[in-house]
Amino acid sequence: MNKDNSHPQPTPPFDNKNEDTPDMGGGLSVIGYWAEHTLSPEGPKIWKTLLHNSACLSCSWGTGGQKGGFTNEEGEKLQRCMKSVEAISAEIKPAIPRQFFEQRNIEQLQQLTSLEADRLGRWSFPVILRAGSSHYEQISWKEIYQIAETAFAKTPERVASYSSGRSSNEAAFLLQLMMRSLGSNNLADCSDLCHAPSTFGLKQSIGTNTSVVSLESLKQSDCVVIAGSNAAYNHPRLMNELIKLRERGGKVIAINPMMEIGLVKFASPAFPVKSLFTGSDIASVYLQPIPGSDVALFTGIQKALLESGKIKHEFLQAYTEDWQAVITHIENTSWETITTTCGVSQTEIETAAKVISDSQKVVFAWAMGITQHKNGVDNVYSIVNTALMTGNIGRIGTGVMPVRGHSNVQGFGSMGVTVRLKKEIQQALEKLLGRSLSKVKGYDTHALIEAADAGKVDTLICVGGNLYAANPDSGKVKRALNKIETIIYLATKPNLGHFNGLANQNTIIIPVFNRFENPHKTTVESGNNFVRLNDEGETHLKKADLIAEVEFLTELAHRIQGEYPVNWRKLQDTKYVRQLIAQTIPGYEQMATIDETHEEFTINGRIFETPQFPTPSGKAKMFVTPLPILKLPEIKDFNVADGTQGIVVALMTGRSYAQHNTVVYQIEDKYRGIPHRNCILMNQIDAEKAGFKQHQRVTVRGNVGELENVEIIYGAVREGAGVMFYPEVNVIFKAEVEERSGTPAFKRVPVLVYK
Repeated sequence: MNKDNSHPQPTPPFDNKNEDTPDMGGGLSVIGYWAEHTLSPEGPKIWKTLLHNSACLSCSWGTGGQKGGFTNEEGEKLQRCMKSVEAISAEIKPAIPRQFFEQRNIEQLQQLTSLEADRLGRWSFPVILRAGSSHYEQISWKEIYQIAETAFAKTPERVASYSSGRSSNEAAFLLQLMMRSLGSNNLADCSDLCHAPSTFGLKQSIGTNTSVVSLESLKQSDCVVIAGSNAAYNHPRLMNELIKLRERGGKVIAINPMMEIGLVKFASPAFPVKSLFTGSDIASVYLQPIPGSDVALFTGIQKALLESGKIKHEFLQAYTEDWQAVITHIENTSWETITTTCGVSQTEIETAAKVISDSQKVVFAWAMGITQHKNGVDNVYSIVNTALMTGNIGRIGTGVMPVRGHSNVQGFGSMGVTVRLKKEIQQALEKLLGRSLSKVKGYDTHALIEAADAGKVDTLICVGGNLYAANPDSGKVKRALNKIETIIYLATKPNLGHFNGLANQNTIIIPVFNRFENPHKTTVESGNNFVRLNDEGETHLKKADLIAEVEFLTELAHRIQGEYPVNWRKLQDTKYVRQLIAQTIPGYEQMATIDETHEEFTINGRIFETPQFPTPSGKAKMFVTPLPILKLPEIKDFNVADGTQGIVVALMTGRSYAQHNTVVYQIEDKYRGIPHRNCILMNQIDAEKAGFKQHQRVTVRGNVGELENVEIIYGAVREGAGVMFYPEVNVIFKAEVEERSGTPAFKRVPVLVYK
């Protein structure tokens, strides 16, 4: 038992399902969703888009491109999932009527939920909210450029951008080229809020920013350790690979404080006979650590491997450095400290370690349950250490694999949309521009909000994304954005940020083409380093009122800078942009011929087939990972009346079953048995210990606000933890920040649940 009693030892079993929880993920409900949409009046449009030669709009696991909309890089068919249909359905909705904004003022629009905003339809003409106005109104392109030119003439350090993975590599390259040519390095990106610890940690340890595992390599593994991920919700295609791994006798170790039913058993429509009706077993071992304790858990796995003589010392000596300090740290860390910190028993940890040591080829995968912590970089280091200690990196079928969210979020990083620009790209850009780049440190997303709140940002351009809703402390974000003079949003459809993330003077929304209707060929990059080529498409909207992102960015740059330092209007040809990418971005050399060959490719140097690392020494660097001190505050620390009845838990923010990033497609969460969004999922033992019952309404208080009338739902979350939906819950807390990467700790938020 933890001596300070901040985290009670779990009492098995954790899977205390409520009465509405299904027995498996996927299954007939997915088929029903497909049928509902593809057989509806919008069905022909959905099918046309599904079959279009362009990459899926949803997660970065990726499918589509030149092999066909349903086909992945290995030529496998039936690779579109429900989340793809959800995304397409939202994009083919009718245009928002022109009279709509005459009828709805901004205060009314601010009352909309994410789902309601998304269902308004498509942005189909540019609008502006002027200072002192209560309504958005249509704006001419001439005035847009006049306002934008003035806004971007500000001091470079006071100009910033924010972006998401919704757009293309070409738009990403042009965004960073324009910003850096202006002298600004303020290139905040949605990845700052999710996998920045992965990027930082992998670069420091093994010299790369991305996964070292291709889909082909994953198919040769016999064990996958998947930590802090709910792939059944967010990356359904990955579930197909886990099903096939189990069928060939492999093992899956799932690590998550929440027992997600889809990681226990999943029924995939891709296997209609052997999986759809009965479901397939996924997890061989399921560990539920205390939120934020992953370093302790992986240190325990390493200790079990060390004590059983399963560490690959020859591998460490030949291919790594600083491994001795890591081994000493493991030896000096007691089992009592490990198990008390992570809340997982020594027996369970040793069982997981044996599965790893008995396997020949292990892939270690993770998502935001690992990265969104105050020590997220250490979490990544601890996973890499485990892979190196077992020799599971530098061979086909092995490696480390961050599972990224948005479809082209990794591509944006590759194109240089980052505050940590690679030296090779910096040198190439300086050669292209004919001058040195600014050395002023840029703002990542967290730093951007802080700077805006301090009155240090005058101009912001957002290429996709939802900067307002994606950040913690919604009230502060709203206040900070309101201190910016001009905000320009490039978007296909409305989101909460367009109504709450408002500028002080001018808020402009510019309607752009989506991926499958873009008049230009574009490319995207999957989370496994595969580059796809998207064909041109057609839109159902009035084409004259939309603009391609590459056209707007290059025209704006031309109006600001003329033909210096490059011919900006020539860059409206995306084929020419691809030529520059081939010359500038390491590993993208094949981009130079992709228009002629249509040959999609895996980026050179990203997949590690030998244990040679692109680090200064050529060896992987191992890092000592200190165990976190995890202690929850007491009830009195939340500034409530004496004698308040309640319980303090470590809250994990999460997405629902039908949600992509901040966009909500359905209210309920079928997998977890949650009927609506204003709920908290709790362990039954915790709830009853505090005197609560299932379906009781409570208040949940964080460090900056509270939500009332929250319904308690019993679920398979470990004791001492809870789950609520983001972005709604962002309003109640200011998160701790991972200092090395700037990522907020969304997955460990102390909250008080009380009457």
